[in-house]
Amino acid sequence: MAPINPCITNQLRQLIYYHIDNNLLSNALFFAERLAAYDHRSTESAYLVALSHLRLGDEASAYEYAKPAGLRGTHLGCAYVFAQACLALEKYKDGIVALEKSRGLWGGKNSFGKHTQSSRQPYADASAVSCLLGKLYHGYDDKKKAISYFEDALKLNPFMWDAFTNLCDMGTSVRVPNIFKMSPEMEAVLKANSQESPDTTSQMKDSTLSMLDPAQNRAGTRPISETPDPFNNAPPRSFTSGFFGTLGLSQKLNESNPSLTNLPAAGGGGIGPEAMETPTGPSASIDVTAIPNRREPGVVAAWQIEPPQAPIRRNRTLQGLGMDFSMDAPKMSRATSSKRPQKVPESSVDESAAAQALRTSAMSLAAGERKRTVSGQVVPRQTSEEPGAPQRRSVRLFNQIRPASSKSSSNVPTIGPAPGRELKKAKPPVSRIMRQPTSNSTVGRQVSGNRKPVEDFMDVDQKESSSRSWIPPAIQPSKSLDSEPPKQEEALRWLLDLFKKLGSGYAALSKFQCQEALLIFGALHRTQQDTPWVMSQMGRAHYEQAAYDEAEKYYKRVRQAAPTRFQDMEIYSTILWHLKRETDLAFLAHELIDSTWQSPEAWCALGNSWSLARDHEQALRCFKRATQLNPKFAYAFTLQGHEHVANEEYDKALISYRHGMSADKRHYNAYYGVGRVYEKLGSYEKAFQHFQAASRINPTNAVLICCIGTVLEKQGQKPQALAYFTQATEIAPASALTRFKKARALMATGSPEAALQELMILKDMAPDEAMVHFLLGRLYKQLKQKGAAVRHFTIALNLDPKASQQIKEAIESLEEEEDGYETSMIA
Repeated sequence: MAPINPCITNQLRQLIYYHIDNNLLSNALFFAERLAAYDHRSTESAYLVALSHLRLGDEASAYEYAKPAGLRGTHLGCAYVFAQACLALEKYKDGIVALEKSRGLWGGKNSFGKHTQSSRQPYADASAVSCLLGKLYHGYDDKKKAISYFEDALKLNPFMWDAFTNLCDMGTSVRVPNIFKMSPEMEAVLKANSQESPDTTSQMKDSTLSMLDPAQNRAGTRPISETPDPFNNAPPRSFTSGFFGTLGLSQKLNESNPSLTNLPAAGGGGIGPEAMETPTGPSASIDVTAIPNRREPGVVAAWQIEPPQAPIRRNRTLQGLGMDFSMDAPKMSRATSSKRPQKVPESSVDESAAAQALRTSAMSLAAGERKRTVSGQVVPRQTSEEPGAPQRRSVRLFNQIRPASSKSSSNVPTIGPAPGRELKKAKPPVSRIMRQPTSNSTVGRQVSGNRKPVEDFMDVDQKESSSRSWIPPAIQPSKSLDSEPPKQEEALRWLLDLFKKLGSGYAALSKFQCQEALLIFGALHRTQQDTPWVMSQMGRAHYEQAAYDEAEKYYKRVRQAAPTRFQDMEIYSTILWHLKRETDLAFLAHELIDSTWQSPEAWCALGNSWSLARDHEQALRCFKRATQLNPKFAYAFTLQGHEHVANEEYDKALISYRHGMSADKRHYNAYYGVGRVYEKLGSYEKAFQHFQAASRINPTNAVLICCIGTVLEKQGQKPQALAYFTQATEIAPASALTRFKKARALMATGSPEAALQELMILKDMAPDEAMVHFLLGRLYKQLKQKGAAVRHFTIALNLDPKASQQIKEAIESLEEEEDGYETSMIA
């Protein structure tokens, strides 16, 4: 078998991460399979294949590919992907074993602050793994360990929002201020960033632009320029297209320059111009300033590390282009520099690859040609020329800068400035490296030819560069980097304060403290309040309080802000069901089905629409479809049970409710449904137990408390029932049902005056309710106010003609004895 070429595996990994980062997952899977076929023994190859399958939603394939290395815990990436697949496939034990075995790879690892736009950490840290372990233990029904791992995740990273919401959903009592605060780990990261900021700044200055202040360099080093060197045939680096502009360029670098093997690894996913801005370690960065000086003080090769040999003094020209590429850079003698203090302007041309190839081939072909001047003229041979004798420096300088003579070729443009023009005013069209201030030489290297130079985006005046120390625009942000750690700490504290408010509201709502949650969410900034998540939470809080009109307003705003959002739309459909908005509910259901027909929330909305239209069979089909799409969707099972109750199929209803309880142990609606079924079957003791269990989960729900009171009332425990009705009225003073039951219990316990006060309030709340006027008539009859009793009986008869028989009997009983009246009222 042929040996594995690390350059090939490196390129394949770069391709895989490139496609993963750009969400081209099918391409990533294709290249991952090629890598696995080429290097099948590497666990990294198996990890990339499993990761691609997981991103594509194929958890079963991710499970199989990550299992060999993941289940043994030998590779952290495989173990993490394997555990995520186990969570989706409900193989919780396997995922727990894999992560526990790989504890040595992630224990104590913290990547907080290391994920930016320019850098990534390929593997999960301790916080992410702890959160995943918490989810696995929660699915494994080990609540104690799940809470412990969620707490560990939040201690390491308070921004692990998923761990916080899981704790709240499990009913855990959390102290929100102790979670969203600066942890010692975060302070350590900020301190480390503040210590590393000078190094990071220098690396950014060395690797972003070719212009650099020489005073800020280390001794004996030069910055890299994107200006092409006449003595270096390697293509120039273009920072505008990224350090790895193309993958092929990176491959050539790795093959041709062994000293550049410490470039960022492909496993880190750092491909681009920002890959060197936040180095993660010695092996993941490159010191671009650690390149030896060239012989000339102002020019540095772009790629070569070792300085090339000095050029041969025998000058040879590129025929047809009129350029002398082998000519040594002119150096002014003391006499010359004293007579001509003006500087010769530096200029550089960004050569393309094709032009360089042409130049190289032409130079090899013209090796035997005679010398030409800079302007392209053939220089006659001199008798005194020897193979080792160089051309006189004054002659070369004169040939370079003199005006064109009459012997110049008409096809070759004149090289050099006009005789009457000062050289110091020449403005180069492209950028070049600034001169070291300690150098005595003021003459740079000039490259000219008969082709149009490519202009760079930066233009610097030569006179300005000699008169003052010039700082390029790219280095200006370095001044603000010194104050960046305090700003980062301030930003973190602001974010923690925001998340503390959001977390407090979510925690209060998870405990069904709806009024407190509304106050917390209402104190947020308006921009935060107008987000769909916050509006949905506020609508949910109103819904739990049975304030359906207010809840509808918030969910309408959610639909306007996010028309494609389907989270919590089952709650919105239930609100419309309670408000009897048949048209609005049908429109919502069809709109959701058209946009997200694979979401269980959309099928719940459609089922509620059929239920409001009293087509219970169609509603059942929709709710069953919702449970097929998401077997853990507890509310769909509960709605399914409600439809079975409407069809008087109590056994099937109990099965559906118990499925809902199994899917979510804190889903109080399922306990309420079971209690209703037992109440209809006459099993008041079982009904009382399930209503009480639901009330323990949601202690602020007035309907549940009323149900407990109703069961006690049916068992003949009227004082205990009155206590529950009173508690429900205090929780929901605007609820007509609770106040009606309280008034009826007060009449039964012999408190007619208190009952009259409740009924008068209830009459103002529901003036068109026939039962209220009927109960008022019976109360006035008890108080022996026959005129008022007849009036309210008549109103009740007009409001509900279907109950005319019962109302007429009550009117006729006005002349009966008090004892008989009491019995009929209780009945």
